[in-house]
Amino acid sequence: QVQLVESGGGSVQAGGSLRLSCAASGPTDSQFCMGWIRQAPGKEREGVARIYLHNGSTAYADSVKGRFTISIDNAKNTLTLQMNSLKPEDTGMYYCALSTSWCGLKAVDFRYWGQGTQVTVSS
Repeated sequence: QVQLVESGGGSVQAGGSLRLSCAASGPTDSQFCMGWIRQAPGKEREGVARIYLHNGSTAYADSVKGRFTISIDNAKNTLTLQMNSLKPEDTGMYYCALSTSWCGLKAVDFRYWGQGTQVTVSS
């Protein structure tokens, strides 16, 4: 059973930075694609970024391109999201998610989810 545990959330002022991490455990042969999904209060879940573990290929939502960077340390089974130039609209619960197959930036693409870590950006 795959387990995902996020860390690194917090509160920051607009223009600041945060770094989120996600530790993955469980069968590594079932881990194919990982991503970060966020949910703002009263809104649906929104895909932020995803990365394929076998080749490092990445994709980002237009709203975060140029500001966020997703990366994977395969040796440590750790997913990271570096978030720079944060905006109040980036506020929300950020979830680490994993797919055993191809994935895009939709929440339905991911099978396994972490508990989430809160990110709050004040203006």
